[in-house]
Amino acid sequence: MKFKGCYTAIITPMTHIGEVDYEGLRSLVEFQVKEGVSGILAVGTTGESPTLDWNEHNKVIERVHEYAGEKCLTIAGTGSNSTQEAIEATAHAQHVGVKCVLLVDPYYNGPSSLEIRKEYVEPIAKRFPEVQIIPYVIPGRTGTQLLPQDLAVLHKEYPNVSAVKEATGDLENMRLTRKFCGPSFSILSGDDDKTYAMMTAADIAASGVISVASNVAPRAVNDMTSAILSGDLAKANKLAQALQPLFAIVTVKTQEQTPYGPVTCRARNPLACKTLMNVLGMPSGPCRRPLGKMTRNGLDVVLASARKVYEHNPEVLQPIEDFFDVDLSERLYNERFWQGLYYA
Repeated sequence: MKFKGCYTAIITPMTHIGEVDYEGLRSLVEFQVKEGVSGILAVGTTGESPTLDWNEHNKVIERVHEYAGEKCLTIAGTGSNSTQEAIEATAHAQHVGVKCVLLVDPYYNGPSSLEIRKEYVEPIAKRFPEVQIIPYVIPGRTGTQLLPQDLAVLHKEYPNVSAVKEATGDLENMRLTRKFCGPSFSILSGDDDKTYAMMTAADIAASGVISVASNVAPRAVNDMTSAILSGDLAKANKLAQALQPLFAIVTVKTQEQTPYGPVTCRARNPLACKTLMNVLGMPSGPCRRPLGKMTRNGLDVVLASARKVYEHNPEVLQPIEDFFDVDLSERLYNERFWQGLYYA
């Protein structure tokens, strides 16, 4: 199976008391489908997989697949740092009709690349030959890494391992993946801000992205990837420049003062995305603890980035106004719309 285009790593909206907002989720999925994305990833890190219990996890996957129907591909995030849990989650996804799963490298317990291949991806690929398996390589979060050599072995032995979500940030690693896995293998960007470079580099030739920013700009991100794939680099570059402020706030770093001196505060995905979606009037709600709120400085960074897009490329955010019936000229500039979204 060839993966190409924009796949949205959809956020999991919550109610004000922290329960999964399934009606909000339906609305978000319908928005993504309307805007033409290639697929939707349910319960990735952006969907707060670490803090959903497995019943919620499975139900979100079911609902995303139900809401998306046959209009776009559903990818189920079924990875774990327990192979048995990942097998059970993949079995559930297959049972409800999902044909593709994302397996993040096992986090914290830190298996070697060889162990990831032999004790994690291989047992799942062998057990579910009809399910497409996308390993997700993100050492900055997991503390381990499936290497290109072991990925190539998996691809050679299992036809259903035909893609990777690449979030190493290491272009040489990506080049090795392309070299060892061959031209038919799909490399998907796991970092919005590196997608253009990954897709336009001939020795990487990524075919798309699993995107965070497409939660708020699905049409523009999808159009950017489509333009690259069709060879219209002028259009793609223009869109990449328009989207750059949104790509830049997937993680927000600020300097904050404490009684003991300044510290760096790093608001990691999905906190900034959810904060922005709340500002814009999209179903979102709070993050689950231990994620909390942004600082006021962090919120100001998010607002400045969103305003830059709205003022210079309003067409990027126009679909939000149309679909969710909101006025961004009010929401981005009136403080009453972001009350309670930051630590006082």
